[in-house]
Amino acid sequence: MTDAATPAQTSSEIPPAKLRQVVAASSAGTIFEWYDFFVYAALASVLAPHFFAGLPDAQAFVFTLLTFAAGFIVRPIGALVFGKIGDSSGRKGAFLITITLMGVATFAIGLLPDANQIGIWAPILLLTCRVLQGFALGGEYGGAAIYVAEHAPHHRRGGATGWIQTSAAFGLLGALVAVLITRAVVGEENFRDWGWRIPFLISIGLLIVSVWIRLQLEESPAFQKLKEEGRLSQRAYHESFLQWRNLKIVLLALFAIMMAQGVVWYTASFYTQFYLERILKIDSQTVNLIMVATVALSAPLYLFFARLSDFVGRKPVMLGGMLLMLALYFPGYDFITRSGNPGLYAASHSTPAVVIADPADCTFQLDLTGGARQFSTSCDIAKGALANAGVSYTTRAGEPGSLARVRVGGEEIESVSAEGLALSEVRATRTAFEGRLREVLVRAGYPASAPGAMQGWSVAEVMRVFTEKFGVFAIMALFVIAATALYGPQAAALVELFPTRIRYTAMSLPYHIGTGWFGGLLPAIVFAINTATGQVNAGLWFPFVVTAIAATTCLLFLPETKDRDIHA
Repeated sequence: MTDAATPAQTSSEIPPAKLRQVVAASSAGTIFEWYDFFVYAALASVLAPHFFAGLPDAQAFVFTLLTFAAGFIVRPIGALVFGKIGDSSGRKGAFLITITLMGVATFAIGLLPDANQIGIWAPILLLTCRVLQGFALGGEYGGAAIYVAEHAPHHRRGGATGWIQTSAAFGLLGALVAVLITRAVVGEENFRDWGWRIPFLISIGLLIVSVWIRLQLEESPAFQKLKEEGRLSQRAYHESFLQWRNLKIVLLALFAIMMAQGVVWYTASFYTQFYLERILKIDSQTVNLIMVATVALSAPLYLFFARLSDFVGRKPVMLGGMLLMLALYFPGYDFITRSGNPGLYAASHSTPAVVIADPADCTFQLDLTGGARQFSTSCDIAKGALANAGVSYTTRAGEPGSLARVRVGGEEIESVSAEGLALSEVRATRTAFEGRLREVLVRAGYPASAPGAMQGWSVAEVMRVFTEKFGVFAIMALFVIAATALYGPQAAALVELFPTRIRYTAMSLPYHIGTGWFGGLLPAIVFAINTATGQVNAGLWFPFVVTAIAATTCLLFLPETKDRDIHA
């Protein structure tokens, strides 16, 4: 593919004050939508017992992750629906609909009764709200990025759209801060009981403000020009996906940019949170503090790398982010483990755990459909208990028909079978075994939790914890640099790749497949691989391979687009 010629600006120059209004209004609405979507991720572990109370703990957690992912799965559908609206009827109307739908769905989550009140309808209604959120977000990002880009002069397009990129950081930061403040005000016990609803409920006020702001906007000049010339696309799907000259751009955007963006961004921003809490057993307040600090760091970096791409090009900045993350995946998480829970790291290397079991007794422990399987064999109970404890293990074949055993150092503990028992009895059996196993692990040097838990929110306590966990923050800061280098210039690069008449439809689909399927499914996929293999970092091969494919495609095939005329 070859670059377009360097253009003169073909649309009338937008006054700076007008451009600032466009950027501010578009970014404010996008911040609200990201807040709505991310507040669920911040509360995934809190929501699990409320909506999936009838499932085993580990399965309930994974089911909760998939409910989070369900919002991502439908995002490409929303991209197609709202993309067609945006290309045929206008950018402004499309993202007014998306923001309203997102706000209503988020507010509804805060009102849902839990499983103890309405049984199976609780997870069904929660899943419905997540689907509506994902459907709405599918049309939001493309509309906001395109709207800003079509107003900005070409030499400032990266910097202007960088504000749309950083809106994700502000949305995530807002979600984390809302959770932190609510936790501090109502207390941890009340928060887990009913206080978790508050961050969802306050979104109704944000919705009203965001809709009012967007109502003040006018249509983009590029769309207006097409409309006046009678050149609006009436067959956006056909032009985007059934004409090779455009389909190859869609595929290039997916394989050279969006696959990597999905796994890099969600590894840096979400899987790390699950890893710190579930694997390293760091207390939730400390995890929230670290996440707030890293997200705050990311906000100016999005703008920096977006603006940098106006000078050096989109491609070298994005490729640099991919290569940096490739270098960080495995050594980064290894260092996070050593710094975040050194006792766990030392014990896992000096006193590894071994599961000795009849292979016929072991099943794949991720029944993600929430079906009838309870993973009640002795092998399943043993492996599940180790996975819940954040302990890596290897498996050896035992005698046929024998109960599974767990060997840790010089001690060995026999597992139990709960096959044929009622759900409540299975849970009780599993809990009793986990208690006995925990005693063995502690004697072998495995800590029950990470050291240095937060005790309140005084300035001195925050500084103490942040100092003690600075190693974790330092690695996460490097993750953030990689993610922001890739994500910062991305909006401008995507807008520049596609022609104006099908830009909303064609651009939105690869974006939401990359972020929605590769990124949104990442926590569940990585957690599943870790549990299946018994190795806490084995799942990192998924984002590593995806990033490597994208980096290679970007290097070989992606053209530089920073000087393209997006109005042609």
